[in-house]
Amino acid sequence: MSNKLRTLMVSKAHIAPASNKIRLMNVSKKTVSSDSMEAEWLEIQAAQQNPARFQPLYERYYESIFRFIFRRMADEALTADLCSQVFLKAMQRLHRYEFRGVPFSAWLYRIASNEVTQYFRQHQKSRMVSLEESRIADLADEMDTVEAVPLLDNLAGMLDQLKEHELQLVEMRFFEQRPFKEIADVLGITESNAKVKTYRILEKMKRNYLKNNRQQ
Repeated sequence: MSNKLRTLMVSKAHIAPASNKIRLMNVSKKTVSSDSMEAEWLEIQAAQQNPARFQPLYERYYESIFRFIFRRMADEALTADLCSQVFLKAMQRLHRYEFRGVPFSAWLYRIASNEVTQYFRQHQKSRMVSLEESRIADLADEMDTVEAVPLLDNLAGMLDQLKEHELQLVEMRFFEQRPFKEIADVLGITESNAKVKTYRILEKMKRNYLKNNRQQ
């Protein structure tokens, strides 16, 4: 990912898109209940039979998918275009969707993540990572022995050394504060696998950080 990454330091106020339809919203940390998922599966089945019934699902998830993309693009117009593509592809593929015990939103996030990755691959533009300075301390605590201030100074270079799938894990866990269960659902892996992968990445970042500091 070398030379393909830009970091954007933002406050919560700066994260919110300008559109009146998009309200400032933190990443949800609520666990979706089995009853809610089963009720939503009935809505999905209805939409599979009649595309007009997809509207409630679109309205329910548009905001969260928009914000997911916006944090990676920092461009409202481009985000709106990609968000439209996500829901268009969701509708086109809805007949193939099967309920597997995870929230429908995980499937939408997966489509959104693929759209973002495809955009940067096709246009060869720098990958954007939006983060709040308050999240750096959390990342420093997890890495241990690394203090927040020097970590912030070296963060762009450290993230630039990660592969795309590694960056996605760090981004969702520490910059968006998503629980491991949700990350696992989005990436299509087990919760324990998400934890193992995340902490292996942290060890990799810590080794790179210490190595770079010794060379300075």
